[in-house]
Parts: sequence; structure tokens; C-alpha cells
Amino acid sequence: MTINLHDFDGEHSLTFNAGGLAADAAVVAAGHEPNGYFWEGFVQFAWPDVAADLEFDSEAGMFCAVGSPSDLARLKAALEPVITSPEAVRDIIARAEASGFEFDD
Repeated sequence: MTINLHDFDGEHSLTFNAGGLAADAAVVAAGHEPNGYFWEGFVQFAWPDVAADLEFDSEAGMFCAVGSPSDLARLKAALEPVITSPEAVRDIIARAEASGFEFDD
């Protein structure tokens, strides 16, 4: 699983392919579709302070966040250990649902 940081003509983004992640089974077991839109909501719930400074341009097969290099580096550092851990993803989904958060997947 690779999280990519891009710099294209001064626009900075972070992307990864949705699907095929170690945490997908946990997402599906919780009744969600592990697509780019799900991960967008996941980031907004799990790290609202980081997400507030980003714009999102996800698609079904890809998560995409656009922002400053420093905000994207913070997001990458937060995301990398979580999306490879079904247990961590399960925990965050449970907390989100308990709080009434709605995933848009």
C-alpha cells in the first residue's frame, strides 16, 4: 500500500488507491464500501484538525486530498499506520458511528 505525495505545478496532493488495503475487510465488515469517498469521511472524522485545512477530490477508486505540503505530511504520518491495521480502522469506525457520524460511501 502506497501513499503518494504529489507536486504538480505548485498544487500539492496526497493520493492512494482505494481497495486492496489491509483494512478493507474491516471496512466491509462494518457495512461500508472501502472506496475513496469512505476514506475521505474517515479522515474527516479521525483527524478533523488536519482535514479542516485540506480539500478533497476523491473518486471511487482513489482517495485524494489537496493542501499544503506540511498538512499533507501530517496526514500521511497519521494515515500510514492506521490503514494497514484492520483493528485501528475498526476502532475509528466504531467511534464514528457511536458519535452519529455518517460515512458517504
